[in-house]
Amino acid sequence: MIAKHLHTLELPKILDRLATYCSFSASAALARALEPATDPVEVERRLAETTEARDVLGKNDQLGIGGARDVREAARLAARGGVLEPQALLEIRDTLLSGRNIQRALSRLGEPHPHLTAIVHAIEPNGALIAEIDRCIDDRGEVRDTASPDLAAIRRAVRTAHDRLLAKLQRMVSDLSNAPYLQEALITQRNGRYVIPVKADFKGRIPGIVHDQSASGMTLFIEPLATLELNNEWRELQLAEAREVRRVLTALSGWVGAEADSITRTVEAIARFDLALAKAKYAEATRSVKPQIDNRRGTDGQGDRPHEGESGLSGPRITILQARHPLLNPDAVTPIDVMLPEGVRILVITGPNTGGKTVALKTIGLLALMAQCGLHIPCAQARLPVFEAVYADIGDEQSIEQSLSTFSAHLTNLRGFLERVNERALVLLDELGAGTDPAEGAALARAILEHLLQTGAVCVVATHYPELKAWASLTPGAANANVAFDYETLRPLYQLSIGLPGRSNAFAIAQRLGMPEAIVSAARRYLDANVARAEDMLAEIARLQQQTERALEAARKSQREAEANAERIRARLNAIEDERKAVIAQAREEARRETEQLRAEVRRLHNRIVAAGGPLDEVKRIKQAVEQLAEAAAARAPQPAPREPLRKDAIQAGDTVRIRSLGVTAEVNAVDGEEADVQIGRMHTRVRLNDLERISAGELLHKTQREARDEVVSLPRVPPPPLELDLRGLTTEEGVARVQDYLDRAARAGLPFVRLIHGKGTGVLRRAIRDAIKADPAVQSFETGLEGEGGDGVTVVRLKAM
Repeated sequence: MIAKHLHTLELPKILDRLATYCSFSASAALARALEPATDPVEVERRLAETTEARDVLGKNDQLGIGGARDVREAARLAARGGVLEPQALLEIRDTLLSGRNIQRALSRLGEPHPHLTAIVHAIEPNGALIAEIDRCIDDRGEVRDTASPDLAAIRRAVRTAHDRLLAKLQRMVSDLSNAPYLQEALITQRNGRYVIPVKADFKGRIPGIVHDQSASGMTLFIEPLATLELNNEWRELQLAEAREVRRVLTALSGWVGAEADSITRTVEAIARFDLALAKAKYAEATRSVKPQIDNRRGTDGQGDRPHEGESGLSGPRITILQARHPLLNPDAVTPIDVMLPEGVRILVITGPNTGGKTVALKTIGLLALMAQCGLHIPCAQARLPVFEAVYADIGDEQSIEQSLSTFSAHLTNLRGFLERVNERALVLLDELGAGTDPAEGAALARAILEHLLQTGAVCVVATHYPELKAWASLTPGAANANVAFDYETLRPLYQLSIGLPGRSNAFAIAQRLGMPEAIVSAARRYLDANVARAEDMLAEIARLQQQTERALEAARKSQREAEANAERIRARLNAIEDERKAVIAQAREEARRETEQLRAEVRRLHNRIVAAGGPLDEVKRIKQAVEQLAEAAAARAPQPAPREPLRKDAIQAGDTVRIRSLGVTAEVNAVDGEEADVQIGRMHTRVRLNDLERISAGELLHKTQREARDEVVSLPRVPPPPLELDLRGLTTEEGVARVQDYLDRAARAGLPFVRLIHGKGTGVLRRAIRDAIKADPAVQSFETGLEGEGGDGVTVVRLKAM
């Protein structure tokens, strides 16, 4: 890639913006140094890094590099024998700690991120060095007393000498005999020595060494001779402390120097990781997506150049939907669609000035470069090839110093790369052939495009020449495009349409800008008649195209509304099915409760007659009638009516059908051979066609209502009663009735045995209950409960298998 063309397309501005999302200088430098990769595998790797970084930030938006700094220069200084200051050593510690934290944070995410893992795998935290720096230096950047035994001893001595010195000086300034000679009763420092302020007139009254005087000359700062030795001792200990601190820092710096290569690799790995996070943040900020990479090469798969006149040209395709120039305001810029069809290598864009041709060129080139840098690009969807080189001739590059006109400057730029263009190049040309005689310029522009077509390069060119419009319409491998223009308001729409050339609209724009009508009319007369007719035809085609697009959009809207209505109908049918099931369930439950109540009433009547010694014939007849009623209700449960299977071609997508083997209603999504893909609620499954019965919406509703009426009398299985029945406190009549009802439900529920708790008492209730048990046909046997079960107060009943 040639840097001049990258600057023309403004890639460095994009990289500068990317650098603002980096967290430290090393990663920002990497961002600004990014160059487009030309190997498809490398491009895919870079894009995958960005994708993974967006994923991890989505799971942990606090993920970052912490306190990492670019400490490579400090490490190199230590490797050369230099002694690092405590702050530099702390920055090295923080950087190594950040590397370790990055490794741990990425591993905690659980899901694999192979490209990011490969980056952080290069981090070498060096825990021993981290621990040693922590042991010797505190967070304020001061060497700890514990850094060495000698340093601890020296600092204790320093504190002792300091205390003795201050105590001596304090006694002197507090001595009343010295008060007349002192300017103030205080102790201060000059040049690292403790002194006292003495009036200049009495300097001989307190013997000592003068270190300084006040600005007025009235006060002398004297170190008394009485404290000279104490001051010297304190100063010597300070120097010893400084020497020991230097020795500790030298030892730490030596360790850092020995690990300089490891530290450098760690900083570089953290920078690469931070760059990946920066690319992810930039992608989120610009609402960008990952482009698909098309790796296909020339016409025969071996990179051969296409031949002139071939109609079957193939190669890299460009598809970018809703593309936005990343340097423009995303809320103000109009997105464009760029779709280079299979076999088309040259796209000729025409249209009025200020219509957006140059922005379209720059957008295409810049997005291609961003993708090859591993950046996601601001669009809705993209498919791009990997270009070996991108060449751009955009803008006015005339030079007074070099005596170059606009035309000459364009030709000089073109000459610089035309010979290097191949099938893996992207060429962007703005106003090709402009700046000279129009006829000669158009001829030269056509010759250049034919040369580029021979090379197999992808080329996008913006022009006003009608000759190039005709050439693109008639030449295999080339296509026209236009920037949309509102012919009512004469305003550009900044939209790119593939397939038709555009009009320059010079006369209309001149009128809108206030050019006198007489001049515009004269210009129309001077225009070649064929050219005028061609321009009018283009205008009519563009108008018809707009009408077609509006009609197509209206048809799409109608289709969306029809699909929404169908979805509402399906939802209503599902709701009807749910309502039907709810009604049936409610009716079944009510029927079960009523039948149970009726049975209980018959038992109570039976028990009363037994207790009164009356005849049982009528009760038995009522009981038999109740059972017959229940059996008849169960027999009247609806059964699916047999129906002949429909022919295979009778069932189509969208039909509502009944699955005969399952007895459920479903909707057909698609028919494939002997089977159909159907949807049952939220579940999809495949069913053979001969197992399906089509049901219309009216039939389904009628069937739902009928089943709701018919199925209400079916009886569900009785839920099992508890294994124990407590009868204590009941009368004999109540107890017997409860036992009979309970045993009936337990037998129908399939319980093997139950326990009746009646208590001991007088034994009347126990005897009545056991008499009733003996007469119950569902009872196999019964026995008194064991001691642990309640003894005589409990009867264990074993029931017959149903």
